[in-house]
Amino acid sequence: MLRLLLNVLWLICGGFVTSLGYLLGGLLLCLTVVGIPFGVQCFKLAGLAFWPFGQTAEVDPGSAGDGMLGLVMNVIWFVVAGIWIALAHLAHALALAITIIGLPFAVQHIKLAALSLTPFGRRIVDASR
Repeated sequence: MLRLLLNVLWLICGGFVTSLGYLLGGLLLCLTVVGIPFGVQCFKLAGLAFWPFGQTAEVDPGSAGDGMLGLVMNVIWFVVAGIWIALAHLAHALALAITIIGLPFAVQHIKLAALSLTPFGRRIVDASR
């Protein structure tokens, strides 16, 4: 019940807009053949940004983003967008961490920042498993 309440508050207080931003970025990236793998990663981030409480990102060794290809894609992602997205999430986390009420939301922004640095080779799973 607490996860549901926190996720609803997250959506109302900016999570919905963040998720829409990732969805829009993913759609724009998917307009080109070269951008499709990066668009898929944006959709992954959008899913976590939409409903972050109770979910976590873990390494997925069996995914297509694992190995040398995943490393190359993560380096391209990191240089072009990852560092900037992560810095934005860290700035939001810092602003939210000023108040006690904002601490759980700051933790979610840190989780999003970590995933936004290197999204290839990771998957979103239920944290309770």
